[in-house]
Amino acid sequence: MNDREIRVLAGLRLEEREAGNAPMLAGYAAVFDTETDIGGFFRERIARGAFGDAISKASADVHALFNHDSNIVLGRLKAGTLRLAEDAKGLRVEIDPPDTQDVRDLMVKMRRGDIDQMSFAFTMRGGAQRWDESQDPPVRTIEKVGELYDVSVVTRGAYPTTEVGVRSLEEHQQQRRIAGDAEADALRRRDEKIRNCQAASARIRDERLKLRLPRSAA
Repeated sequence: MNDREIRVLAGLRLEEREAGNAPMLAGYAAVFDTETDIGGFFRERIARGAFGDAISKASADVHALFNHDSNIVLGRLKAGTLRLAEDAKGLRVEIDPPDTQDVRDLMVKMRRGDIDQMSFAFTMRGGAQRWDESQDPPVRTIEKVGELYDVSVVTRGAYPTTEVGVRSLEEHQQQRRIAGDAEADALRRRDEKIRNCQAASARIRDERLKLRLPRSAA
């Protein structure tokens, strides 16, 4: 089952550096504590620190891509040509792109303002999330991203993927129903036990009355 989710954020920019040094791509792939509408199905907020484990674990191998195309690599975390860090605002991205014709063309488009969006692909498998269904639509808070696959410069941000998130909401609702059913079943068993005890006490009283025994002779 595909559990890959994609989110898009504007605000990518080209940072010109000293003469002789190649420009750097910089921006934020995600902003903390800001609600985003996900297809009208739910709203989503990313908590501070949600990417910490995903970008710092030894196995992290995040790539910077163009339009999520693994054939167009702009940088790589393990190679040091991609740098990811959380700050007070969100997940900051810095990319040292290769000196290729494709990248030079990309730089021109960014300088013109034709491209200014960044996207990231992730999974919640192994992560942590919280749902608040007291609001309409429900609000999902991502407390910990399971794995960050890539960050990408995108020509046009596709609508945020919804299938996996909606499935997560449905699973949460199912778990809540199961928990509710279990609680209701426990309450039924408790009420039945109380009724049985009350019925037993009533039978004892009736027997005492029939035998005209004092209460101390139960």
